[in-house]
Amino acid sequence: MIAIERPGLKLRHGSAWLQGHGIATESLRQRLAQEVPWGQPLVRVFGRQHPTPRLTCWMADPGCSYRYSGQVQPITPWSPSIAPLRDLLEQELGVRFNSLLLNRYRTGDDRMGWHADDEPELDNQAPIASLSIGVPRDLRFRPRRSSLASAEAPFSLCLDDGDLLVMDPPTQAHWQHALPARARVRTERINLTFRLIQPSTAMQSISTRAAFGSAATSTQARAGETPSPNTSA
Repeated sequence: MIAIERPGLKLRHGSAWLQGHGIATESLRQRLAQEVPWGQPLVRVFGRQHPTPRLTCWMADPGCSYRYSGQVQPITPWSPSIAPLRDLLEQELGVRFNSLLLNRYRTGDDRMGWHADDEPELDNQAPIASLSIGVPRDLRFRPRRSSLASAEAPFSLCLDDGDLLVMDPPTQAHWQHALPARARVRTERINLTFRLIQPSTAMQSISTRAAFGSAATSTQARAGETPSPNTSA
């Protein structure tokens, strides 16, 4: 894997990681589309409810539930297609992940706002492992102004079909990431983000969504309502 480092940021990017382990990604995408109980939760932004701009599912070990938009989300058991991926990641990274957030971006209109995965229930000494399946999409990164000098420039990383991205500590403490909308993308991407959480604190919200240079709630970012930075990265 290729290491990508900035002050306060440590990433590892493995291109075509799934294919390198003999996994046919198109077949996997089709199985996930069928076997995962996808949902589209409503979030309240500025007093109005909006559907989350993507489909989601939460898989986890018993006791690893979480609260989102005021509701406790049910735990979906590990599906037949996901369990082997968790085993492969454990062999690669030495971490037995106990939870997984699945996001299904049906077209380029689906998106994720700026956020850092730094909620207290996450083990902040463990990596977060992200697998991409389907059409390539750009994941954007920018420093959190409260912790890094403004000289650190935002940047984009194109995640292609089968890629593995590992976000190592202390990345979440100093950087945010987002998946912006792309009008020309008309096909699907499924993202699997494996996490290690502490079950005793798992009733918190799943992510902190803070705007770049202005206040924003976690709900706003989940609904894609956080402001975009003035940058071409």
